Amino acid sequence: MPLTRRQQWDEVKDFSHAVARYMARLMPERFSAVLGPKNRVKTIFIDYLRNSKGASTVAAYSARARSGMGVSMLIAWDELKDIGRADQWTIKTAARRMHSLRADPWDGFHRTRQGITVAMRRAVGLR
Repeated sequence: MPLTRRQQWDEVKDFSHAVARYMARLMPERFSAVLGPKNRVKTIFIDYLRNSKGASTVAAYSARARSGMGVSMLIAWDELKDIGRADQWTIKTAARRMHSLRADPWDGFHRTRQGITVAMRRAVGLR
């Protein structure tokens, strides 16, 4: 989610963690907010830890270096129900998917100007 530079690293990480916990409470069969492979069995780990200064992550559409890991893929919310596995995209299937998209998933990303509001913080249980 693109954010303006109003919030500091710690505030963004706290908010990200709260969103992850909220989603895991809302849909525990789909999401986990707890780090570790045993917590990801048939669930998606919402990795709020990437929101720390100096943290690294793989860019969208990147092949991961570790064996058995798939290509990082952007998906729309309405596609989430059809995701079977985190590694379902390979180099070949990722290219096919990208060519099949009707719209650019990044469209409008760089023009977006938003920050974390008080209402957003309250919605996920932060003060």
